[in-house]
Amino acid sequence: MTESSLRLLPWNSPEGRPCYLSTDDPGSRMSRLADEVEAEMVESGTAVLFGAEAVLADPAAGEVAVRFALTRAVESLRDVLRVAECRQGRAPA
Repeated sequence: MTESSLRLLPWNSPEGRPCYLSTDDPGSRMSRLADEVEAEMVESGTAVLFGAEAVLADPAAGEVAVRFALTRAVESLRDVLRVAECRQGRAPA
């Protein structure tokens, strides 16, 4: 299997390095797990977006609430960008 046929997974190793899956079966157990994790990351990002919008729309929101919302938004953006990178590798040419 060539490097280009490896699937980037949406999580890193305990050492912080990217993980890859070597399979030709998009229906394999690990492929399905990766699909589920990607979907959960996007869903979580949507929920964080709505929460952050609510905090930003509240003129009484304090610094702690805004910093919390921004921190979660940054985490979610990082996750969604990883999902986009994972899916880009599987997009048809």
